[in-house]
Amino acid sequence: MAGKNVVIVTDQNFESEILKSDKPALVDFTATWCGPCKQISPMIEEIANETVGVIKVAKLDIDDAPNTAVKLGIRGVPTIVAFKGGKEVARHVGAGTNKAKLRALVG
Repeated sequence: MAGKNVVIVTDQNFESEILKSDKPALVDFTATWCGPCKQISPMIEEIANETVGVIKVAKLDIDDAPNTAVKLGIRGVPTIVAFKGGKEVARHVGAGTNKAKLRALVG
């Protein structure tokens, strides 16, 4: 479950919410069955709460939005991808990270 400042993205709204966003975006590619995804979820929520209006923070469940995951080459979860101006600018795979490193992905 995502917090109030985390946008849920799907195959249908990924382009409008992330690629066409006027703000940098940080997308957490996740799955409900993924233990490591649950470990980093609080960090994603904190980043969303700390960067309201500055960075768009989103979650995409790869089981619910498989087309977007395939198109972006997401091969494992959690994968955190940063976007600016509709382009991927950074990517982190796995739960071995901290909030500062995830926040730094968007610059």
